[in-house]
Amino acid sequence: MTSRLCAGLCALLVLSVLSGVALGPVGVPFGQVVRLLGEGFTGGTIAAPEAGQYRIVWDIRLPRVLLAAVVGAGLAVVGVAVQAMVRNALADPYVLGISSGASVGATAVATTGLFASLGVYALSTAAFLSALAAMALVYLAARKHGLTPLRLVLTGTAMAYGFSAVAMLLVFQSPRGEAARAAMFWLLGSLGGVTWTSLPVAAGTVVLGVLYLQTQAKRLNAMSMGDETATTLGVDVTRLRKALFLVTAAMTGVLVAVSGAVGFVGLMLPHLVRLVVGADHRKVLAVAPLAGACFLIWVDIAARLLAAPEELPLGVITAALGVPCFVFLMRGRGYVFGGR
Repeated sequence: MTSRLCAGLCALLVLSVLSGVALGPVGVPFGQVVRLLGEGFTGGTIAAPEAGQYRIVWDIRLPRVLLAAVVGAGLAVVGVAVQAMVRNALADPYVLGISSGASVGATAVATTGLFASLGVYALSTAAFLSALAAMALVYLAARKHGLTPLRLVLTGTAMAYGFSAVAMLLVFQSPRGEAARAAMFWLLGSLGGVTWTSLPVAAGTVVLGVLYLQTQAKRLNAMSMGDETATTLGVDVTRLRKALFLVTAAMTGVLVAVSGAVGFVGLMLPHLVRLVVGADHRKVLAVAPLAGACFLIWVDIAARLLAAPEELPLGVITAALGVPCFVFLMRGRGYVFGGR
């Protein structure tokens, strides 16, 4: 069943990518999209009348759609790992405070011009550096008596409130209203302004992270049953939790740096996948990245179309979908982590 589901999701992913490139305030026919993409990949010649469409397809929409797939896949997988690591059904990639830390750097760029010499890379660079700083602070604060699930959650939550307060202070003290608006838009998640240069680091990080987590699937199964049970099964829980913390925090920092804080993807997708394939992490980690990639592509399409020619923040769409979905799970199935 899992292999058939993955094959179906791969087909859906291809369709989603083509749809994401074709759909927008300026529509491009599907046939034209396929042809222009073929010319772009093979280095073919583009006629002068088609130059505008080619730029829309190849330079603007394709990197954005591919990055949406990468971010969706990464957030879904990190959500799976974090929920197993802290054994909390409400955990998501941002529970460790990494995204709030990244928001401080991004907000500082938007409101004060920090790293202005880096040009278009200023925001992502500052967000990633502040995410790394947040990761270090959370780790140092939580490790004194061991990285237990409760200690990680409480430390991450407390740090997140502190980082969010700093970010909001920068926004409200900014003398430039447009800069404050840009910062708030980024904090809710956005793929606007994405170029090909944004893709390689994010894609490489997600691929490596997914591959590592899949090698730890059996250990995640054991950890989700409790530290004592995992220890009796031969799992070094402390060492595994440290490794998971570093991997998930690094992935989250990279993803937040390129897309902002897109909520609910890492919270809801793991639960929805478990409803279909069960709680076995070998299956969940195979399906979750494909499901997350397809989901965020369509969220990005909706964000571009619903208020065209303006864009909605991705977090607005994911919250509008995630809240009723979460309530349905709680009421309809009595769902908790991994089952009933």
